[in-house]
Amino acid sequence: MTPDCKTRRPAGGNHPDGSHLPNALALAAAGVPVLPLRAGKVPFGNCRTCKANACGGRPNMKAAGPCRCPAPCHAWAAATTDPHVLTSPVWAPVWREAVAVAYHPGGAGLTVVDLDNAAAVAWARETLPATRAVLTTRGEHWIYRGAMPSSNAVHPGVDIKSLAQYARWLGPGTGRMAALPAAVRALVMKEDTTPARRGVASSLPTRAPWDRTVATGCRHTERYVRTGLERGLALVRARTESGAGSQAFGVARFLAAQHTGCPGPCGLAAIGEEIVTAAVSVGVPEAYARRAVANGLETAGERAA
Repeated sequence: MTPDCKTRRPAGGNHPDGSHLPNALALAAAGVPVLPLRAGKVPFGNCRTCKANACGGRPNMKAAGPCRCPAPCHAWAAATTDPHVLTSPVWAPVWREAVAVAYHPGGAGLTVVDLDNAAAVAWARETLPATRAVLTTRGEHWIYRGAMPSSNAVHPGVDIKSLAQYARWLGPGTGRMAALPAAVRALVMKEDTTPARRGVASSLPTRAPWDRTVATGCRHTERYVRTGLERGLALVRARTESGAGSQAFGVARFLAAQHTGCPGPCGLAAIGEEIVTAAVSVGVPEAYARRAVANGLETAGERAA
């Protein structure tokens, strides 16, 4: 389910009795796990029994635990769609103190790209496929269908909130929600290893150089394609200390985007092989290099679509 429900919010965003419970119940009815936030827009602290996760934690946390506490302990892991829990006597005083409603994106099968400022929003508009957007105090939340690992600071002013995270409910937003793209998944990719100082992490794959024979439907000249490719390969090879895998993703995405207007075929697989070879030559494991390049090529196709 997705947070499509347009909850009716009185002035100030609160119910007349001062509770955020009506909004929470509307979201829960739409299949979105919710939880209350206290002053500071953070979850309520654990009760004495659950303090410091002494109880073992919620069963749906990273490490499954035995906790069956009826109170909203353990932050995002307390999020629920059960109206009986939300309206229980244990949760009642918490709702009276709550200043906002939060939801667990991963539990609803969603990913929120939290854009914290205008610069981050501008970057997203240039980099990511359009999707539903929700205005925040300083930026926007971009919501995609599909869950993934959460990660902070994936780009200046950009956090990923999905699994094991919560996001503040700020309304249904506007725009059509898109499927989670490779471009967002790639933001949390980590290098599988640091480049080897002596030798490389894996042997060089067999090189399949690009030429006109594999690009019979390309509208570009061979010189144009080779010049762009060589410049991209040089950028990857220059990453001798770190970041070659991420650079390979960026080069693959950029080069593939040049061919979105071609009738095809354009030999993108051969271009990808050359990028993979360049990444492996500076120490990127071949499996990681292939994954990064494949994601880059796929992302260019998604943006074109």
